[in-house]
Amino acid sequence: MKMSATFSRYISLKYLRNTFFLLLALMGIIYLFDTVELIRRASKVDDVPLSLVMKMGLFKLPEVVQILFPFAILFGAMFTFWQLNRRQELVILRSAGFSVWQFLAPVICVAMLIGFLQIGVFNPVGALLVGKYERLEKTFLKQEDSQVAVFKEGLWLRQSVDLGKGYSGKGYVILNASRIERKDWRLNDVKALFFDQDDNFVSRLDGASAILRNGYWVFVDPLIHQANGEIIRVPEYRMPTYLTIADVEGTFASTTTLSFWRLRGHIQTLEATGFDASALRVHYHNLLSQPLFYVGMVLLAAIVSMRPPRQRQGLILFSSGVFIGFVVFFMTSFLQALGASQQIPVILAAWSPALICFLLGISAIINLEDG
Repeated sequence: MKMSATFSRYISLKYLRNTFFLLLALMGIIYLFDTVELIRRASKVDDVPLSLVMKMGLFKLPEVVQILFPFAILFGAMFTFWQLNRRQELVILRSAGFSVWQFLAPVICVAMLIGFLQIGVFNPVGALLVGKYERLEKTFLKQEDSQVAVFKEGLWLRQSVDLGKGYSGKGYVILNASRIERKDWRLNDVKALFFDQDDNFVSRLDGASAILRNGYWVFVDPLIHQANGEIIRVPEYRMPTYLTIADVEGTFASTTTLSFWRLRGHIQTLEATGFDASALRVHYHNLLSQPLFYVGMVLLAAIVSMRPPRQRQGLILFSSGVFIGFVVFFMTSFLQALGASQQIPVILAAWSPALICFLLGISAIINLEDG
């Protein structure tokens, strides 16, 4: 029998409403805890108003929400099927001859739609807001002024520096390198421009290479151009820095501030510069797998919540959902870590959780249901 469009729309809207309110509740809890933590951190720093802290909490929220999406999909589906069972609606559908796949189809379509919206809309908007949060955090809470970016022209880095005798206070340096050798963290074809606090040019340094050591950059055989036109060549020049290799690499491994539409180009730029982009590749393919992953979440929810009402056991249902969510989250995080560290292929690391949940859900429903 063909299910009517009215009932399909009824199930879809019920599931969408349940998922939305569940996600909203989780967002409220997360925002509360994040804001309390930000207030604690802001109390240790002067001149950070409460309004700014509240705004930072909102900007940070999308980062956590995207982690919560699979749980909202799972528990939203479980609650929807439990409601339909409680009201005997699934029993009526079964007795009328409808297949389990027919009343699963509307929920699956909604889950797939949410997955596509996450890729194309939620992720880019979230990346924009999280980027604003990180800039505010660095400026007001961490009080750091270093900036690192990679473009087609290579690595660009800005940091504070002590200009030495003859200059009042500290200045800053803008460093550019065309390529990085990650084995010993050597920058090739290096240029460094030194400015004072009033943005006046002080000197320029050109070197064939520079190496990041503990607490300083070592420029090998650089040529120094002074503002007065004097040119000096020295065997070695050391520039103090508080940056570490982990700080610089962590900037590019971060996936929270990059939207889906910019990921492929950024990955190509990183690899051309010499950085390892495995973590970003895993993240990119993980985003692509989200619609299939959410379908798998719906199927797993159906396994534990679509049994006849005579078998109702609320505690077991809730415990099963928590267990499934924990296992899926652990499996996803573990496989992504293996992929980012290049211990398994990127495609396998990103797509395995979605395929496992999808195939497991289909297999279980085929064995447990009669049609």
